[in-house]
Amino acid sequence: MSADIVFHSLAALAYAILGVALWRPLIKNGPQAKTGHIQRVCLLGAIVLHAIAVERAVLHGGHLHLGWALALSVAIWLGMIVFWLESLAQRIDGLLLILLPAATLVTVLAALFPHTHLIDHANNEWLRTHLIIAFIAYGLITIAALQAMLMAMLDRYLHRPVEQAEHRSGISRALESLPPLLVQEHILFRLIWFGFIMLTLTIITGSIVSLGISHAVLPMDHKTIFTLLAWITFGVLLLGRYARGWRGRQALRWTLVGFAFVMLAYTGSRFVLDVILQRG
Repeated sequence: MSADIVFHSLAALAYAILGVALWRPLIKNGPQAKTGHIQRVCLLGAIVLHAIAVERAVLHGGHLHLGWALALSVAIWLGMIVFWLESLAQRIDGLLLILLPAATLVTVLAALFPHTHLIDHANNEWLRTHLIIAFIAYGLITIAALQAMLMAMLDRYLHRPVEQAEHRSGISRALESLPPLLVQEHILFRLIWFGFIMLTLTIITGSIVSLGISHAVLPMDHKTIFTLLAWITFGVLLLGRYARGWRGRQALRWTLVGFAFVMLAYTGSRFVLDVILQRG
């Protein structure tokens, strides 16, 4: 068993334990557990395990490797780092209710589907820079999408009839413990802004790499097309936000559509090739 599989499994176990510790009081009709210093250190430990798994998988044998599950793992790992740093400035513990299960699932997938392929022209510095920026954008947009899902759940819950206290489910109590929608909306658009900036830099650096390798500024392959569609989607969303005051469900839909395009740009296509068609 390779080292990246072992560390992905350990990271999955750590995320799962933290997730159970967070959800268990809610399921047992108790209050949401607060993320104190010990829990924050434990979360950092899980992120470190995840970092080792990513490093061993991506840089295996001194070469650059990527695969659909590994790409998801890198994105969620970067997203966890963004969350951890953001949590130092403000209380956003509620996001862990969806982030920890997502991180557990993705690290399990990375352990179960470790197949990767070599990245051509890996010694190209512009390509390395492009990949780093692209994954930062991927991570930011992934966290924004999870935040949007959480907001959609809270919005739907707030429009339901009031439940009696004794009949409230763990999910209901979890949603009630979240910050107000306006606060979450502010966090969401800050993530989208940073993600859009990094996505713009991804397109610019990708054009430089493509120009140097294939002499084409924007090769019309599936990665370029879906990346451009994601960039346009988030650009329209931000323009609509500040020109027309878009918010609420409209903003959430645009966020999830943009995330879907980002997913299709690499992970979706590699999943089809590697798993469905079983072609390297």
